[in-house]
Amino acid sequence: MDIARTLYRVHQCSKCPGDTRYYCESCLDDLCSHCKENHVKDIQTINHNVVSYRERMNSISAEICMRHPSNVYKTYCELCHVPLCDSCIEHIPHKFPISLFKKRRHRIRRIQEGYKTKRQQHRGTIHTIRNEALFYRLVLLPGIKADFQTCRVELSIYQSEMLAKAQKLKHLIDYIQNDFMCNMFCDFNFKHRCLKQKKEMGKQCISLQRYVHRYEQSSTNPLKFLSSIKSHFFKIHLTLHTSQLSMTESLKKEDVLKSLSEIQIIEKGNRRAVNDCQLKLMSGPDLLQSLTVNDVRRCFHISCVISGQVWVSDDQHNFILTNTVGLPLHRLEDFCNDSCLYGFHTVNSESELFYINRDHNINKLSKDLKTSVTFIQKANSGWRPLCVYWSPSTGDLLVGMYNFDTDTGKVTRYNQRGQLTQTIQYDDKGPELYTGPIYITENNNGDVVVSDFDYKSLFRYGAVVVTERQGRHRFSYTGHPSDSGLQPRGICTDALSHILMCDDRTNTVQMLNKDGQFLSYLLIKSQELGIPYSLSYDVNTHRLWVGLWNNNKVYVYRYITDQSHVMQSLDMVIPTTWTEGPMQGNKCQLMLMSPPKLLKSFTLRDIRGCYHISCVTPDQVWVSDREQNRILTNSTGVTLHGVDNLCSGSYFYGLHTVNSEKELIYIDRNCDIKKIPKDMITSTTCLQSTDSTWEPRCVYSSPSSGDLLVGMCCFKMQTGKVTRYNQSGQQTQTIQHDETGLALYREPLYITENINGDVVVSDFESGAVVVTECGGRHRFSYTGHPSGSGLWPCGICTDALSHILVCDLKTDTIQMIDKNGHFLSCLLTESQEIGEPWSLTYDANTHHLWVGSWWDNKLCIYKYITNQDDEMTETED
Repeated sequence: MDIARTLYRVHQCSKCPGDTRYYCESCLDDLCSHCKENHVKDIQTINHNVVSYRERMNSISAEICMRHPSNVYKTYCELCHVPLCDSCIEHIPHKFPISLFKKRRHRIRRIQEGYKTKRQQHRGTIHTIRNEALFYRLVLLPGIKADFQTCRVELSIYQSEMLAKAQKLKHLIDYIQNDFMCNMFCDFNFKHRCLKQKKEMGKQCISLQRYVHRYEQSSTNPLKFLSSIKSHFFKIHLTLHTSQLSMTESLKKEDVLKSLSEIQIIEKGNRRAVNDCQLKLMSGPDLLQSLTVNDVRRCFHISCVISGQVWVSDDQHNFILTNTVGLPLHRLEDFCNDSCLYGFHTVNSESELFYINRDHNINKLSKDLKTSVTFIQKANSGWRPLCVYWSPSTGDLLVGMYNFDTDTGKVTRYNQRGQLTQTIQYDDKGPELYTGPIYITENNNGDVVVSDFDYKSLFRYGAVVVTERQGRHRFSYTGHPSDSGLQPRGICTDALSHILMCDDRTNTVQMLNKDGQFLSYLLIKSQELGIPYSLSYDVNTHRLWVGLWNNNKVYVYRYITDQSHVMQSLDMVIPTTWTEGPMQGNKCQLMLMSPPKLLKSFTLRDIRGCYHISCVTPDQVWVSDREQNRILTNSTGVTLHGVDNLCSGSYFYGLHTVNSEKELIYIDRNCDIKKIPKDMITSTTCLQSTDSTWEPRCVYSSPSSGDLLVGMCCFKMQTGKVTRYNQSGQQTQTIQHDETGLALYREPLYITENINGDVVVSDFESGAVVVTECGGRHRFSYTGHPSGSGLWPCGICTDALSHILVCDLKTDTIQMIDKNGHFLSCLLTESQEIGEPWSLTYDANTHHLWVGSWWDNKLCIYKYITNQDDEMTETED
């Protein structure tokens, strides 16, 4: 089927199935080239006016006058917009002089001329409709329908929340009204009773006066007076009414205002329906682009304008607008060049630039880069602005300020008219929140996030200080682990409410969640990246712009993916035949089983002891022994392939690994690291040994970054180290000493990596599992349970729940610890099935654990993690 004919309607000839090229204005027929020749030759139609379709589109047809059917419209009035024929002389406004009604002059023009004029004026719109709108309509309609469904689901959530808040507000208003009415009538009743009591007291006073008068007149006859009192006098009870006008429960005005303020109406830009539930973190950031900004020395601060343009500033009084090629588009001269300014510019939704100028005022530069106006005038005080940020949710401008006289800081908020609306300076207990705010941003939940630098500290440490929108202090992040020291620089937040921050102390980009908990090192210093210093997040493309301190390079990374786009792409390109791939599962739905379940055990024939295992597929693994044998076997114990040219030393254990392409990487007898492709035909040298004093002991291919981790040992010095190589074979990192200068390793036998980026090493000589961060800082060393009881660690691996599993030869158990080094349980112990466990590998696709025995050739497969979705499916079945 012709695709064009299925999408767009093509006129056919009225005489035959051919395509139309001509049009007969007399008989209103569509004609092809052949029928047109016959039409003009026919005696009956020889006088018909036949024109091409292009001429017809550029001409107009005559319309019959509604008042005079025998005539057609030839002219029209520009003022009245009324068509006229030759007989339309009764057009009333034209019968009188212009001065009579003081109206504009009625101008009569020919319809043909007016049509051509209007068509010329709207030529661009017509061209856009013909060439773009009609073509894109069929593409946009499915997306709009999908967005409509997504928006309806999201709006239903917000609608229910608003209804709940409205109901709560209604209860508060009803309570106030009822309490008011109650107290009003209470007050009325109180006054009424007081008046009544006043009258009673008046009557009693009159009675007292009467009795006094009687007493005065009967003083000479006391017996008569006493008898009168006994028979007539009554007791006077003077009771006080003590009811007070009070509300049974105090209702504060601030509570009502808080409830009202939580209902927010946020204006959006162009239609962009994005479901945050479909945004997912990638296993590792992908480098999309790098550019060199020629007119700056360093990249101290970045502000995204659009997806292809950014403002970049450095510490040498350079401030330019550049594109993705690195070409300068505009240079700004009127800006503050103080050395203490870092995040001194920001961009709003209209692509207007806010920046701090040399007079410490905050100026606004128009989108066309021609007009600059003063938005906020500097007050005559000791406070000076250090950083600015435009809030996309409220349109407010957040300004971080510093007082050089008192060495204190604060954050001020200005509305869209430049009026001060809020000051954040102290926490609830009184101490000051900031010392020197140098970068500032805002999170999706309204939190104000500040990169705070301590000018007074000897070690120049700082913190990431986070407050609520109202100013209440939430938390202060001081490094990982807590209080380990932090030198925060550029900061930003993403669509998933993560906080990203450059740490000048570890030269990393750290990722926190919205509550201040450390998640991972998103980026670390490398030969390519250098020292990250400034950040900017593009909310439209979910890309992260990273500026460097040691040069003028800017890198663009992608670490968040939109699952909706991925699913659309998969629907278009995935073939109908099923191919095996990783098992996708929600990490939150994975849970531990108790006890582990033995799925299968089998004996291998071509090896002597299972010293190391590397998983290839859910059904195939590489296994090596103490006799330098290495085989590829399946889950039934059948040998599929063997490899020679292995290392001949007796101290090699975790000497092979498998990368994401299912290629085997191993250490050969010359201490070189080689790679065998999936087809098992040829082998290539990845890394060649150049230093004879250091010998590689174990290798591990990182599935998140693609890097190769190599554990090395120097026998003369009895020390070890871990080196990291990128996919090009270049060394990017060496981990050898802790912060005090002591050696971390003695003899690294096995090495792996955790989900959070930690490097986990089984060090047999030191008797510990040594764990360092991705950046190389020592986190902990696990020495057995209880702590310090002794450990003989061998095979090691991590699972999807960030657990660390290690084989302990001292107790013949497999111990499970969490990612922070806390002992959880002995997952497996020596048994008839497994014997003495020595080697481990974890299959991330099936969540199965492969365990190899030391003294026999047994391999066992266990299941100790289950997926709740699978259990629910089995239960339903």
